[in-house]
Amino acid sequence: MHRLKQKGISMSGFLLWAIVICTALLLAFKIGPPYFEYLTIKKQLQAIAKDSEVRSGTRREVEDAFTKRGMIENIKSIGPKDLVITKDGDGIILSAEYTNCVHIAGNLRACMDFAPDSKGK
Repeated sequence: MHRLKQKGISMSGFLLWAIVICTALLLAFKIGPPYFEYLTIKKQLQAIAKDSEVRSGTRREVEDAFTKRGMIENIKSIGPKDLVITKDGDGIILSAEYTNCVHIAGNLRACMDFAPDSKGK
């Protein structure tokens, strides 16, 4: 006689994997937005540093350009006063440092240090 082989997952196995997947999704949904904001800030700093009008301008012009781009891109982690502007030959390098703490659950927080700049990729 043929023996029937049952295939599948048990209820306890399903619950274990559901908890693991839900925890991973919770972390991704909490940590993702600050990381995407960092990428947006980095992209805007690179765009401002490449802008020929701003490159030869004053600090105030750089801050105004960042303010305008920050309002459009909804950047809330840093402001124009947080920018560090250094000269590099005929161009400028923009950078900033900030920390973003995200509440995970209960008294658990994830603190991330970011340092976007306008150099390279």
